[in-house]
Amino acid sequence: MSYQPGNRQLPGSVYRCRSVIQTFCMDPNLAGKKILLLEAGHKKVMDRVPGTYSTRVSSISPGSAALLSGIGAWEHITRMRYKPYKRMQVWDACSDALITFDKEDLLDEMAYIVENDIVVAAITRQLDALPENVQVKYKSKVVKYTWPTPHHAAESVPWVKVTLANGETLQTKLLIGADGPNSMVRQKLGIPTVKWNYDQSALVAVLRLSESTENNVAWQRFLPTGPIAMLPLSDTESSLVWSTGHRLAEELLELDEESFVDAVNSAFWSNENQSDLIETAGALFRGALSAIMPSAGSPRQLPPSVAGIGPKSRVMFPLGIGHASEYIRHRVALIGDAAHRVHPLAGQGANLGFGDVACLTQLLSQAAFNGKDLGAIQYLLEYETERQRHNLPMMTAIDLMKRLYSTNAAPVVLLRTFGLQATNMLPTLKEQIMAYASK
Repeated sequence: MSYQPGNRQLPGSVYRCRSVIQTFCMDPNLAGKKILLLEAGHKKVMDRVPGTYSTRVSSISPGSAALLSGIGAWEHITRMRYKPYKRMQVWDACSDALITFDKEDLLDEMAYIVENDIVVAAITRQLDALPENVQVKYKSKVVKYTWPTPHHAAESVPWVKVTLANGETLQTKLLIGADGPNSMVRQKLGIPTVKWNYDQSALVAVLRLSESTENNVAWQRFLPTGPIAMLPLSDTESSLVWSTGHRLAEELLELDEESFVDAVNSAFWSNENQSDLIETAGALFRGALSAIMPSAGSPRQLPPSVAGIGPKSRVMFPLGIGHASEYIRHRVALIGDAAHRVHPLAGQGANLGFGDVACLTQLLSQAAFNGKDLGAIQYLLEYETERQRHNLPMMTAIDLMKRLYSTNAAPVVLLRTFGLQATNMLPTLKEQIMAYASK
């Protein structure tokens, strides 16, 4: 039996833990296993798509979309609401440097912007159709875990025991902790976590564009105070993710709508942070690169202007980074935010979690095929090794980008200007970056 905790979860943790159950059930080697999801919250049913967009969205990579498609959830998402984008433009507010990512001839989607509530609703709908060996306990709170002890102990406990607030106890051969960045599973196991809070909060909102456009570009500009991103929701609306200092985020939260819209437009369009020295150096370097690679590089596009915001759509939350030193213990595995937390500037938080799901399912399927114990440390160690090899480089790169762009000091601005321009002129390197991020 495999039990899945859902205690104190964030929305992203909810849909990742439910996707675990779905992928288990769709795998022929795991289809007969008894699975239980413990969900602290109420069951959320979406009979129809809301008239307004939610502020909490995720950028779903092609790899994550394939996972959701494999469990039948992506079909529900496409029938409800989602928005693909085919291009991403990233540029510096302190210089004229930019980098663009797109698929050849803009024929394929880079990723998809989907509201978290839509993803949860789609997976919940699939859960309702699963056989009886899969159960979900809503409004269930875990109060205690009892971990396995060696067989030679006086009172050996072979499986993980879970005690609920209502007094019910459960036992499982494998416990999967998908309970968010404040994971109770991780804390009770005593797994060390390297983490720190950034000096930033993210302000999210739904933006109304000045005019209808194809709106298939994800925009991100690095300001000295932090990155601001505008992600497409429809031809007339986009999602804002503005990472900035706590005080400025609070001030933006309190602005009237007109002043807030002016601040957003200024953040995307203003050149007040640029200097003649940086512009001259950047232009010379760009000219030298163009002489060597005349056909390389991508043209600059201008972002759409914003006319308004959705009703009561502004929300802020603190940002930080965290990484568990171990993803597994005997009969326990951590996935998603319980194992790692990243800055939203690269839009990879949800995709790292879905990657955990796909990897863990594959290795457990192999264990089941070989007739092995699903909680055996051998296969769990393979999961930990494979995912840490993928997650750590991504997390390091995201943290480095955050730090590199959190200053307007001229030497650093020059360094990142040259780096952006050089990368933008190298199609092969950009393709490798996109391939790594799309998994």
